[in-house]
Amino acid sequence: MHKVNLSEKLDQFSTYWDPKVVGELNGQMVKLAKLKGPFVWHRHDEEDELFLVLKGSLEMEFRDRTETVGQGEFIIVPRGVEHRPVAPQEVHILLFEPATVLNTGNVRNERTVVELERI
Repeated sequence: MHKVNLSEKLDQFSTYWDPKVVGELNGQMVKLAKLKGPFVWHRHDEEDELFLVLKGSLEMEFRDRTETVGQGEFIIVPRGVEHRPVAPQEVHILLFEPATVLNTGNVRNERTVVELERI
């Protein structure tokens, strides 16, 4: 049981779209990620996802609209909803999601991270 300093953890990596595990509770993972540019359209059939913006502004695209999520705001993407995160500038986020979630959901490509690093 130790506190986690999010700024210190974010300073430990510079890669984009490469989530890092910083905590776990009740089968859920707390992850940090840096984003820049567009991600892939995808969905998570079994899991909801929470995106909390720590720095910057995230555009969460859905097929029928786009939600802008600013610093200090979060959005929950319900299971089964196709979405695409887009970060026009570098964004730092905290993700809270079940341990079973793959970052690319139902899509497998070069951005899929199967083995998450713990920092």
